Amino acid sequence: MSVTTAPSTYDRVYLGGAWVEPSTTEHFEVENPATEEVAGRIPWVGAADVDKAVAAARAAFPAWSTTSLEQRQEAIRRIAAGLEARADELTVLLAAEMGCPVTFGRTYQVGLGLITLATVPALVEEVRWHTRTENTDVLRVPVGVVGVITPWNYPLHQLIGKVAYAIAAGNTVVVKPSELAPLSAFVLAEIIHAAGLPAGVFNLVTGPGPIVGEHIVTHPEVDMVTFTGSTRTGRRLAELAAPQVKPLALELGGKSANVWLDDVDIAKTAPDAVFKAFVNSGQTCIALTRLLVPRSRLAEAEQAIAAVVSQYTTGDPLSPATQLGPLINKAAREKVLSYIDIGLEEGARLLTGGPGKVDGVERGYYVQPTVFTDVSPTATIAQEEIFGPVLAIIAYDTEDEAVAIANNSPYGLYGAVSSADPRRAGAIAARIHTGSIEINGAAFNPLAPFGGVKQSGHGREYGVWGFDEFTTVKAISY
Repeated sequence: MSVTTAPSTYDRVYLGGAWVEPSTTEHFEVENPATEEVAGRIPWVGAADVDKAVAAARAAFPAWSTTSLEQRQEAIRRIAAGLEARADELTVLLAAEMGCPVTFGRTYQVGLGLITLATVPALVEEVRWHTRTENTDVLRVPVGVVGVITPWNYPLHQLIGKVAYAIAAGNTVVVKPSELAPLSAFVLAEIIHAAGLPAGVFNLVTGPGPIVGEHIVTHPEVDMVTFTGSTRTGRRLAELAAPQVKPLALELGGKSANVWLDDVDIAKTAPDAVFKAFVNSGQTCIALTRLLVPRSRLAEAEQAIAAVVSQYTTGDPLSPATQLGPLINKAAREKVLSYIDIGLEEGARLLTGGPGKVDGVERGYYVQPTVFTDVSPTATIAQEEIFGPVLAIIAYDTEDEAVAIANNSPYGLYGAVSSADPRRAGAIAARIHTGSIEINGAAFNPLAPFGGVKQSGHGREYGVWGFDEFTTVKAISY
């Protein structure tokens, strides 16, 4: 297997509308998780560079926040055109920086970003920017300078989803992508620069979270922070933001349940269940990694799931036939393998996959697509977010028990219910405590509000609701 892409090297960051040398000389080498070779190199900035980025964003805010809606819409459209022109390049780059198969990358990683940029100009017109109540004008205004901290698993889509809504609402941004997959963020910065946004509206800094990310959160001139990542990091950022009472929008972890009712068409539903458990090699916060099946149909479900998994292709991210790429790095692979060992130790039955190597793959951080059955609802692999291609099948006896198992989680981001009767499925879905839930394999809707409850975070992204986090309400009485 071979993945060949030229390394992308950056020695400057984007501050105040220009590419500038950072104050430090440190660099970070981005690893290609499929080849274990260098995919690129980026600078690691220091606190002084974050200060410059925030100062540039603060200086740009008064003018940008008072531009017309039409000007901001046109800016988003120019960014969309630039992204479309470089979509193929970005698809290959994403394969190199985080191992995403090109077919999935073009459709979801790049494709969802394009959908966001295409829809934001229309959605921004649906916001009630000015209302009147009695003697008071109620204005919805931009919050100010926004710190944007994004993850490595959907590095382009997550970044666009935050930046497009923030700047369309009139904010300026300081962006810190994950250092594990930052290269697509540099391309987006190039696209934004070419689109002609005023200096300081968009600023890009890179470096480790404890230095760069935490400095953004605690900076007194940053008005709010939007973060997607682990629940552990979300807790840390909340602690840092608390002394300034700084608002945070947090989209964190998940352990989503996929509930099959007893009338489900298993043969028809199994492919969707496997895809949504293993999406992006399982490195997805909304992955449906707990499959709840009526005990009376457990054997049938096991057979169907195993048959689907046996057809999955794991390997070269640049091959259009590949469905599962590598995990992001060695540490992630070791973590997922440790969970597989825990599953075996706690008595779950291995249906397919396991801790062994992927056939035909000599390099890269790959894990076999793995399915456990006879999993206890309280087992470690049923409670903790694994973030890899591991599915736990859990049997239940009654619908009430299924709902209780689905809700028995510290997370509440996403879920699913399948039934021959959509109304029956909808009634069960209404009882499951999550921010979003799908019925009968419904597709992810990038225009619907997205976010979690419990330890999956708070706040909502996308659709007209996506502007709420980046605006505040101001009352002017006469």
